[in-house]
Amino acid sequence: MDIIKEMLIDIPIPKMVKVKQKFHAPQLVDVGAEVRKTLNETNVLTKISEGDSVAIAVGSRGLADLPVLVRETVREIKRVGGLPFIVPAMGSHGGATAEGQIDVLHQLGVTEGAVEAPIKSSMEVFKIGELPNGLPVYIDRNAYEADKIVVINRIKPHTAFRGPVESGLMKMITIGLGKQKGAEAAHAYSFKYMAEHVPEMAKISLSEAPIIFGLASLENAYDKVAKIIAVPAEDLETAEPELLKEAKSLMPKIHFDEFDVLIVDELGKDISGDGMDPNITGNFATPYATGGPDIKRTVVLGLTEKTHGNANGIGMADMTTKAVVDEIIWEKGYANALTSTVIEVIKLPMVLETKELAVKAAIKTCNAFDLNKARVVRIKNTLDIGEIWISESMVPEAKQNSSLEVISELEELILD
Repeated sequence: MDIIKEMLIDIPIPKMVKVKQKFHAPQLVDVGAEVRKTLNETNVLTKISEGDSVAIAVGSRGLADLPVLVRETVREIKRVGGLPFIVPAMGSHGGATAEGQIDVLHQLGVTEGAVEAPIKSSMEVFKIGELPNGLPVYIDRNAYEADKIVVINRIKPHTAFRGPVESGLMKMITIGLGKQKGAEAAHAYSFKYMAEHVPEMAKISLSEAPIIFGLASLENAYDKVAKIIAVPAEDLETAEPELLKEAKSLMPKIHFDEFDVLIVDELGKDISGDGMDPNITGNFATPYATGGPDIKRTVVLGLTEKTHGNANGIGMADMTTKAVVDEIIWEKGYANALTSTVIEVIKLPMVLETKELAVKAAIKTCNAFDLNKARVVRIKNTLDIGEIWISESMVPEAKQNSSLEVISELEELILD
């Protein structure tokens, strides 16, 4: 690496300031009370009879207040006489094993003690139908054998395709409850057809399995719950597209349309299915989704603790460090990539010895006319962008933007 250090020794790293980003951000005061309210106002609980076993599908995403959403749903189902249990609904996540998926739930705070219900985890599925093109539709056997099924998920834009239904309840019914086999089937023809396949496969599940309602959450730009609504199964097809539009209006973003280098402190499956949400970075792994800022280079400096070595998404970085690579458990990301058929996310970026060298390499290769004025943004992760760091050259623009507030003096960029 001596030659690399020599090539990068004179590359300037700019001073940075901390900036507060402002967003329209409605927020619920009492999430538990809102769950109880919507479950009763929408009359979805009337579909549960005394003694019914009720499978509650819970996914792998780090939803805000997820344990509260699940616990309150459990309590209300018990109140009307149901016997609820939790089913991991997360495709191939958790290493595509029953034990791994329980561990994912535990990392999200969904334990049997916290949500007051047992967890039944299995990768065994039941085929309940197929599309006209032959794609099979699967569902978790534990859920299918229950008297009733409930699905809990956040509605949000997907990271790899666009359509009237993206990430949310219908996708969880199709891919999450379909476990590894279901996820593999849904991804078989690539994300090009996902906007068509997800609702069509979900309709088969809704007609053949005892799904009674979905509990949808919408989150604001600060990763807090903005809205909770129970949607009866028969209304999902018409209600979810409207909820997606609302979710998109609440999405955060980096308030700069273009810059040279994005430094991401941590990447992880608990942050986004893609490790880093491309709706924030503008760096998508497929051509079927677009948006976000125009960024020349992206540097990843670490993995989250909760991702447990799954570096799915590292392939969308341009630079990272040897320490990050040493932490990666490759088979976890490979399992996701083989299931989704998107392999760009698990390719290796340029690997540098230190964080400083990784940042310098990104600046050197960003093709800015003046590297001393490189436009650099640093974020903790793509979920936490309420406060970000920007380079000195971007400060005048920030001061002209009412959605930004400079809240620190210029500081040296501390890396290693």
